[in-house]
Amino acid sequence: MTYLANDSRYKTMTYNRCGRSGLMLPAISLGLWHNFGGVDVLENGRTILRHAFDKGITHFDLANNYGPPYGSAEENFGKIMKQDLRPYRDELVISTKAGYDMWPGPYGNWGSRKYLLSSLDQSLKRMGLDYVDIFYSHRPDPETPLEETMMALDQAVRQGKALYVGISNYPAERTREAAQILRELGTPCLIHQPKYSMFERWVEGELLDVLEEEGIGCIPFSPLAQGLLTNKYLKGIPEGSRAAKSWGFLKADQVEPAIDKVKQLNEIALLRGQTLAQMALAWIMKDQRITSVLIGASSVKQLDDNLAMLDYLHFSQNELQQIEAILND
Repeated sequence: MTYLANDSRYKTMTYNRCGRSGLMLPAISLGLWHNFGGVDVLENGRTILRHAFDKGITHFDLANNYGPPYGSAEENFGKIMKQDLRPYRDELVISTKAGYDMWPGPYGNWGSRKYLLSSLDQSLKRMGLDYVDIFYSHRPDPETPLEETMMALDQAVRQGKALYVGISNYPAERTREAAQILRELGTPCLIHQPKYSMFERWVEGELLDVLEEEGIGCIPFSPLAQGLLTNKYLKGIPEGSRAAKSWGFLKADQVEPAIDKVKQLNEIALLRGQTLAQMALAWIMKDQRITSVLIGASSVKQLDDNLAMLDYLHFSQNELQQIEAILND
């Protein structure tokens, strides 16, 4: 059956300006880091993507090595684009990245012009796209000159293979330097994608101030700490969860030490009339410098639960103090 997007898809989503650019992003964006690879069920991913768009999520975020195996998330996304989303291409913001290990040898990793531009060509082919909306340098390279990496991003835009560029996992000072180089090249840095959650708060030290000064948007990844900031692990590690899988980044030995804090945070969420996941997402969005939060989803139900965060974003001063006390304990 031919997919037809929901006519009311833009009525409930909030859209925020990305830094000082002209681009608006949904308050919640969908990342394909997990659940869309070759080890996953394609039809499940297809259902999630269609439902996300029906709910006003217009931004889908990928990277060259998302899977597993590497490249398979982009391949699956390409199939879904061809089947369902192609007529809506101009309503979508699609991003991909290069910077981590992708193929063997000296040209399949880090931040050289050779790697970044070759990877982008491969990503476009896998997804069946003429261009991506955002192309990221996925991490800073301590060996390659920053100028070379930024010039590769600029070249991607000038070649018409990307509309905007961004950086991910860059510390504050490197972010400032990268932004200056890109500005001088005539391709401003649109967005930064850092890891940020209640349990991972390094961006608060200096990075958010730099982004505000430079007019760069911010889209945190892992805002739920790989699922730890949900009710999934309140009673241990369930079968089929990320911590129970042999692949992925959340391991069982990361879950146990955090359970007590998770339970305390869950109590506050319940008093607010929210799930823990909704509260954790709202807690990040309380900062006006955040453009969008990047979530993952393994089911439509999980996606809808996260979207309900938009119904209650306000925190009282007492709630913020209680949360801070738990996190700093």
